[in-house]
Amino acid sequence: MPELMISAEKVAFLIEKAREFDVKEAASDPDSGSNGADDDMVDVLEDNGQDPVVREITGFIRAMTEDEQVDLVALMRLGRGDGTLDEWDDLRTEAAEQRNGRTASYLLGEPMLGDLLAEGLAAFGIDWTDERTTPDSSSDSGRDEDEISRP
Repeated sequence: MPELMISAEKVAFLIEKAREFDVKEAASDPDSGSNGADDDMVDVLEDNGQDPVVREITGFIRAMTEDEQVDLVALMRLGRGDGTLDEWDDLRTEAAEQRNGRTASYLLGEPMLGDLLAEGLAAFGIDWTDERTTPDSSSDSGRDEDEISRP
């Protein structure tokens, strides 16, 4: 089995962020000046070109090594069905040859990026949900739910 140059934790983080980005839609009320609570917070789901999730994803990808970026593109393509795990070296070579410094823009332009990355990890036998971390996961480990909820 081929080895990934990017950690499953990094991919899991990107899956979650990409899914946040995927729910955005074009502005449906561009001149809204109302209070968000008054209009059911629909503006939160609108893409206004200044999306902090896009900036976060872009910064995260730009901070990766070249090998990690190549693996990320190859994983997306694997999840999209452009090849199989047996063709991983070819997918990786193609991603490396086409690398142009705009990896984040390329990936963000792919519909359902989070799902494609999850499928790519699944081909490696990795369940991305096992790689997620939450801020409070370490503080509650070893205690059952009754202990946590008791005063």
